[in-house]
Amino acid sequence: MARILITSAIPYINGIKHLGNLVGSQLPADLHARYMRARGHEVLFLCATDEHGTPAELAAKKAGKPVAEYCAEMWAVQKELSDGFRLSFDKFGRSSSPQNHRLTQHFAGRLEAAGLIEEISERQVYSKADNRFLPDRYIEGTCPNCGYDRARGDQCENCTKQLDPTDLIEPRSAISGSTDLEVRETKHLYLRQSQMRDELRAWIDSKTDWPVLTTSIARKWLDDGDGLRDRGITRDLDWGIPVRKGEADWPGMEGKVFYVWFDAPIEYIACAREWADETGQDWERWWRTDKGADDVRYVQFMGKDNVPFHTLSFPATIMGSGEPWKLVDYIKSFNYLNYDGGQFSTSQGRGVFMDQALSILPADYWRWWLLSHAPENSDSEFTWENFQASVNKDLADVLGNLVSRVTKFCRSKFGETVPPEGSYGPAEEELIAELDRRLRAYEGYMDALELRKASAELRALWVAGNEYLQSTAPWAAFKEDPQRAAAIIRLSLNLIAFYGAISAPFIPDAAAAMSRAMGADGAWPRDARTALGMLEPGAAFEVPENLFRKITDEERDTWQETFSGRRD
Repeated sequence: MARILITSAIPYINGIKHLGNLVGSQLPADLHARYMRARGHEVLFLCATDEHGTPAELAAKKAGKPVAEYCAEMWAVQKELSDGFRLSFDKFGRSSSPQNHRLTQHFAGRLEAAGLIEEISERQVYSKADNRFLPDRYIEGTCPNCGYDRARGDQCENCTKQLDPTDLIEPRSAISGSTDLEVRETKHLYLRQSQMRDELRAWIDSKTDWPVLTTSIARKWLDDGDGLRDRGITRDLDWGIPVRKGEADWPGMEGKVFYVWFDAPIEYIACAREWADETGQDWERWWRTDKGADDVRYVQFMGKDNVPFHTLSFPATIMGSGEPWKLVDYIKSFNYLNYDGGQFSTSQGRGVFMDQALSILPADYWRWWLLSHAPENSDSEFTWENFQASVNKDLADVLGNLVSRVTKFCRSKFGETVPPEGSYGPAEEELIAELDRRLRAYEGYMDALELRKASAELRALWVAGNEYLQSTAPWAAFKEDPQRAAAIIRLSLNLIAFYGAISAPFIPDAAAAMSRAMGADGAWPRDARTALGMLEPGAAFEVPENLFRKITDEERDTWQETFSGRRD
């Protein structure tokens, strides 16, 4: 049994996330966590809300609430939605937690002692209208690299280039919109991550199994002269973790807080401490290599825009501390999911957001489509036509129809118990051989975190059962040889239990319904032959409710119009 530590990108607290955010980190992380647990491994699956910095303050201001109150309310909203999508976090924490305050200040003290933090006097943008310094993300303007007119002062969301506020063309305050800005002198702390370039390069070069998307982004930032620059880790904000070096004050840094990009990744570790404080578990065996974490496999999931921070900046913090912290072993990164010919847009109300999705259809419908169309090797696109076709064909016609036909036919001809009559023959042996082969392939893709290939193999396993049922036709066999029909149905009932076990990482609710109806425990099958003989003859089963309904053309058209973002 292995120990698997899993983290997904920490979502900003400001607002509800759309389906592209979900499939880019949390949902595939949950797939991996569920699969690894099912295979008997010990898993710790962590996530949290990212609550500091500009997004939180601006969103709270817009909502007319104190920022702490706003963050507490939005954490509850995001937790409810993650539960709704059946994300099986062991702990969904908060970057504003006391544990993260202490740990962030601890790391800052260690880095300062190692000579990796430098105090720099710099000229920073000050807004006269707002009567305050404007941290990077409080400033918007036109990107000098790509011309995007809503680039932030720290990074352009369009081309992902890191920026300084003074790089922006026609800058303006993100708070008031005022262009009455001036540059004033202030002091901030910088992490000298450029001093760790060689160590980071050697570490990244050792990760020969990482996805090309991950390593190509990391190496581009290492090789780009503007990539691995020393970065400020403090800001002039009210909301955040106060600047201290461990337990000690930091002279000259009074009233300042640590910048969100510095404290947010540290929350991964702090989240484990939150979990440990609540459960009495030992968090250090997951995060400290001197406490047993050297045999932990640590896997991160994130969108490609987060890769630089998790391959360079956060590792620089970990390594630079000089302490035996666990570094990530594998980073599964994703491209972008676009929406119906364009992009998801919060401001324009364009696209489907997590709360809206769950108000339309249960989680399994969305989980299946998103995971089977995950943007692994390139950007992918959500269209309502594709969504409807996938749900109707894969879930309703292939899987749901098999469950319904088998259980209802058995009830009408043999009652609601597993038929004891009949022996298996060549058709059953052929099916068992195919299922064994495909099960091994499915497990291989799941182990390799190849989501699309895994989903295609799972669907092929469902299709194999349908083809067996169609070719053996128990409804026709019953007329001439009831025992033969009984054998076919007995195997098919076992097949439903088998599907319940192997489908759980993708569609947990439907999988649980299948297992429950068959009186099965949902344990991962050792092999197809054992699995298809698991149900005892004479054991009771239930006819489950229809697992999946089809999406009508009218529903599809209505939803496409509703979420188009058009303003009439």
